[in-house]
Amino acid sequence: MSDMLAILSGLPWTMALTAVALALGVFFGVPLALARRSRHAAVWLAAAAVIALIRSIPPLVWLFILFFGLGTGYIQISPFLAAAVAFGLIATANMAEIYRGGLMAIQHGQWDAAEALGLSRFHTFADVVAPQALRVSLPSAASYAIGLLKDTATASTIGVMELTFQANQLSQRTFSGLYAFGIAAAIYILISLPVAWLARSADSYLRTKVAR
Repeated sequence: MSDMLAILSGLPWTMALTAVALALGVFFGVPLALARRSRHAAVWLAAAAVIALIRSIPPLVWLFILFFGLGTGYIQISPFLAAAVAFGLIATANMAEIYRGGLMAIQHGQWDAAEALGLSRFHTFADVVAPQALRVSLPSAASYAIGLLKDTATASTIGVMELTFQANQLSQRTFSGLYAFGIAAAIYILISLPVAWLARSADSYLRTKVAR
């Protein structure tokens, strides 16, 4: 039991890191997705370049750049903050692509119909397009959230005391890696299943509320 509690002490760090990174991605992904859909070539090319740059670099390398690169030579940055910024950047790029896919799924005729009804582009987006795009994006966003939760395990390499870090500490004390990391794996499964269930429930709810 004490071993389980020792590993569970990392759960708040895992959940906090996932929540902060996902919140950054959900918020900053919107303007980046809209820039990616801009009619101005310079804007969408710049957005596409930013997304490609961020997604081309592995999460572990982003962690090392921010913590061992910037963190040791230019600014003081804690392991958690470095990990939150790194995963927030990656989440922003991925959520922008998820939002873009949701927007592309909405037929362009709905923009024309809303314009014919006299709606401004803002109200067309906010009241007509965005709710439908949200429903389309939700399953992909939930899958990404589960993947992000698991990716945060790499933050243990820079000293964030999350689940995998605690499991590694236990394995070094007990010399039983299978036991320690088996417990960590079971915890990851137990916290991933509710997220998947919530996503399916939200998707079902939105299907009844939002017509495509």
